Amino acid sequence: MKQYIQDNQERFFEELFSLLRIPSISAKAEHKEDMQRCAQRLAELLMEAGADIAMIEPTDGNPVVYSEKIVDPKAKTVLVYGHYDVQPVEPLDKWNSDPFEPVIHDGAIWGRGANDDKGQLFMHIKAFEYLVVTGQLRYNVKFMFEGEEEIGSPSLPAWIMEHKELLAADICLVSDTTMISEKVPSINCGMRGLSYLEVKVVGPNKDLHSGHYGGAIANPITVLCEMIAKLHDADNRVAVPHFYDKVVELSREDRELLAGAPFDLEEYKSFLDIDEVRGEKGYTTLERTGIRPCLDVCGIWGGYTGEGAKTVIPSEAHAKISMRLVPNQLSREITPLFKEYFESIAPKDVHVEVKACEGGDGFLIPISSDAYKAASRAMAEVYGVEPVPSRGGGSIAVLAEVQQILGIDPLLMGFGLERDTIHSPNESYLLKQLFAGMESIALFYLYY
Repeated sequence: MKQYIQDNQERFFEELFSLLRIPSISAKAEHKEDMQRCAQRLAELLMEAGADIAMIEPTDGNPVVYSEKIVDPKAKTVLVYGHYDVQPVEPLDKWNSDPFEPVIHDGAIWGRGANDDKGQLFMHIKAFEYLVVTGQLRYNVKFMFEGEEEIGSPSLPAWIMEHKELLAADICLVSDTTMISEKVPSINCGMRGLSYLEVKVVGPNKDLHSGHYGGAIANPITVLCEMIAKLHDADNRVAVPHFYDKVVELSREDRELLAGAPFDLEEYKSFLDIDEVRGEKGYTTLERTGIRPCLDVCGIWGGYTGEGAKTVIPSEAHAKISMRLVPNQLSREITPLFKEYFESIAPKDVHVEVKACEGGDGFLIPISSDAYKAASRAMAEVYGVEPVPSRGGGSIAVLAEVQQILGIDPLLMGFGLERDTIHSPNESYLLKQLFAGMESIALFYLYY
């Protein structure tokens, strides 16, 4: 496929950039029309690549793009999953260029969605196109691209359930994850689940003069900070009662297998410009981000934060809480556990509200399957080294639903790198990873 990429490189850039220029931010209602535009553009690209059909399917939220090419009803079927929605771009002043005007420099594409997930789903369209054009496509291919992954895929499970027969397949192929490094490819054999909540602490019925009332009443920001400090114990374990009840402790052999993945702690710290790492006592950094659950504050606000001074005690304080869950921990069970605990540690001089925002369960896949072996062989051929199995620290909430509803395993062939800073300003995607992904995916179909 190398020659095909070289011959069509400029066209590939133009097509990918047409997707990246669309601000398909699912978290913001004002981008509703952009979601539709992006879905339409994807449908066009799929048809141009050789699909038999490409449909924009309505859901209770943003549309699903469904497309397929059936070469033989008796042949294996691969269902390709991806998402066309992207994260918000704030803070804008941290970007070195317009997030929705992609540019190429330093060997990478820069812009929101360059990696997550427009760049990675685009690899599948182009690998598919190559196989169609060259007459090498032996299997049926179905595409399911959604527009709500970044907000927890609230509408997709119902759509999948309603279209089970349409989506019937043997494997779900996904590129929405990272690998250990460009020199050490890896295949994720599991991901963590997610429980995401917003909390609000309410004190007085209005903002008050800090001179007239300071020292006499509860300050919601102070109380919120005190409550957040009680979410972990001295060993950095989550302090929510029963949080770990269903967490399966890995055997020594499994931990040793995970430890075999190349990892340079000093390089990791240098990349993040930190002096020390922190996490649950008794576990390595790789274990903390792969096989262990965690709780983090993703945002906190309240009071006056503008320029200059405004001496007020705020009426309210807010925070967004993310809990990453490992297999066996269910979001629908963890969320109420957190709510009960957080309300129990609130002092009587404030009122607390906890709102669930999104959630999903984690999953594991076998590394002994034909699909995993085909992916491993393909990536080994492209990278010159056999990929290692790894655990993903992030979450793609709907993949557990895919596994449960359709009865097929997800196969996570991700080509992103930590340097790509997805979800942050200056997101990027190395061109060599984009092209290596196309090659690997095309080879997967030949080896599956």
